[in-house]
Amino acid sequence: MKIDTDLPRPVRELDHIEIPMPDGTRLAARIWMPEGADSAPVPAILEYIPYRKNDKTLERDAARAPWLASRDYAYVRVDLRGTGESEGVMKDEYTEIELADGCDVIAWIADQAWCDGGVGIVGISWGGFNGLQLAALRPPALKAVVTICSADDRYADDIHYMGGVPLVEQLSWASVMFGINTLPPDPAHVGERWREMWHRRLDESGLWLETWLKHQTRDAFWKHGSVCENWDDIEIPVYAVSGWADGYCRSVLRLLENLRGPAKGIIGPWAHRYPHLGAPGPAIDWLSEETRWWDHWLKGQDTGIMDEPPLRLFLQDHTEPRSHYTERAGHWIAEPAWPSPNVTPTRFGLGVDGTLRRDGEGAGSVFSIASPLWVGAHGGKWCSYAHPGDQPSDQRRDDAGSLVFQTAPLKSELYLVGDARLHLACRVDRPVAQVIARLVDVAPDGTATRIAYGLLNLCHRDGHEAPSATVPGEDMAVELAFKPVAQTVPAGHRLRLSLSTSYFPIAWPTPEPVTLTVLTEKSDLVLPLRAVSGPRMPDFPPPRAGVPLDLMVHIAPRSEWRVSEDMDTGRMTFEIRDHEGASTIEPQQFFHSAEGSERYSVLPPYPLSAEGEATWIHEMSRDGWSVRTETHTRLTCDTDSFHVAATLRAWEGDTLERELEWSVSIPRHHA
Repeated sequence: MKIDTDLPRPVRELDHIEIPMPDGTRLAARIWMPEGADSAPVPAILEYIPYRKNDKTLERDAARAPWLASRDYAYVRVDLRGTGESEGVMKDEYTEIELADGCDVIAWIADQAWCDGGVGIVGISWGGFNGLQLAALRPPALKAVVTICSADDRYADDIHYMGGVPLVEQLSWASVMFGINTLPPDPAHVGERWREMWHRRLDESGLWLETWLKHQTRDAFWKHGSVCENWDDIEIPVYAVSGWADGYCRSVLRLLENLRGPAKGIIGPWAHRYPHLGAPGPAIDWLSEETRWWDHWLKGQDTGIMDEPPLRLFLQDHTEPRSHYTERAGHWIAEPAWPSPNVTPTRFGLGVDGTLRRDGEGAGSVFSIASPLWVGAHGGKWCSYAHPGDQPSDQRRDDAGSLVFQTAPLKSELYLVGDARLHLACRVDRPVAQVIARLVDVAPDGTATRIAYGLLNLCHRDGHEAPSATVPGEDMAVELAFKPVAQTVPAGHRLRLSLSTSYFPIAWPTPEPVTLTVLTEKSDLVLPLRAVSGPRMPDFPPPRAGVPLDLMVHIAPRSEWRVSEDMDTGRMTFEIRDHEGASTIEPQQFFHSAEGSERYSVLPPYPLSAEGEATWIHEMSRDGWSVRTETHTRLTCDTDSFHVAATLRAWEGDTLERELEWSVSIPRHHA
């Protein structure tokens, strides 16, 4: 990372500004702008998220926002209602009030003396989601969007459900927000109001996991905020960015396919990261690329960015399977549109002898599989953060509990670009069943690298809005979509299709063990094959950013992932520890620390033995003031229901201010 110590223009930072909403609530903002903007106004860039502009995101923002502000932009970082120093309570993601506030914030920014009236919105993850959602509402001052690691479809492509299957990571994400919702505003900015604001958050934020589990189908709850419901709502230009290791890469392709206005996309090798912080590498000079976008759409400058290919993809080379990569080999390619004329859907038939044959007719054979619940132990997380353990490792053991079909050694390289699809003729022996499909690159030495995968709840075979139980023993035809990828499979390797009936701890297990029977004659795999691996695009320049925040680091961020197996009972246990670090922000003498732990466990062959729990501990202090919070969430199930037990404890100094408990059961709806 190149650190730019000499910025083009001096930058003024306003560490706390309050923005009034129509109902009297005030939202907190941190603003960076070039000196003199009050008399020579500039366009503004908004980032609108719940992650606390005063501490949790300040390290990232301090190296990013001044860099952009010195290029003649006002960078406005606003905390959502009920987070950071903003008043009110946040009760869920992407609520009506969040989006209404966002429109009001944009109007307020455009009306300031330092703004020329034009606003862009940028964000990763939450901020990428609500950037698209606000664009669909068309606030007049909003001129362009940069959306990173986000989704257009809150049901199909978010952290809650995949193919109608409940994701275990839903518990993980709910626990993250459970912890964040316990955090107080900073008394240095809100004064004595902090305690009243804090207590209201503790009492009213609620248990989000309960809400999400009550919506197991694609109902109105998920349609709200899903911009794919009406693509024509978005008229302004959109730059969409993600990475192949991220959970959200599919939306980049879908946005480019469906948006009517100007759109660009990049998908790199990265996990859930800004591209200039991209890991696995190579990271890129994203701040310069982003500035070119804003210069074009907010300043009307001809930067040439819209003359370049609309979609750039990192075509990954084969690599040995590892659960953590620092770098991925490969090169950048360009596509003139999506779907691309360079990519041809190519059929592979499933053979009677377990083969996978290009353009081959499916042979009339029947295969069955009842996967042990340890299949999935090497799957990593649904969304990688580039932490050790969270990407898929060697697939050989998972494949041992799966039904596999594979090609002969390839005579020439294959280039997969896009999303594969599996047409599966099958039957099951239980009313609730799921099928998991994986594409695996098998090297000559037998090592197996997962390329892509997909999940499907077979009760959702006719759509996600009105699932119905399967009829045991009845034949059905279903289609399963894989997560997209751009990947080279070398000559001499085999391409393997692996099918299983479980995939824990990514997918929550079905109520009963399932036997899946596959009818190969009526099944096929359609792969997105690109004829050539080029032409190659030039590499992006290496990343750069502004001067880092002045921190005293007490505990460096670290992550651990441990898998254990009880050799007596067979119980599989997955333990994940994620310490975000403990540090003091020197300019404001503010100490903060956050540490999370997750534990998932299952006892094969009993699906109802599945359990998950997550804990977060947060600490904050300054000058004799201190706060500590602990949250714990536990998820279990029986045949009919999910069971959630949760606790929240919060201390001011040594005084226990709150101790709250939840215990709820939510009926399983064909899940």
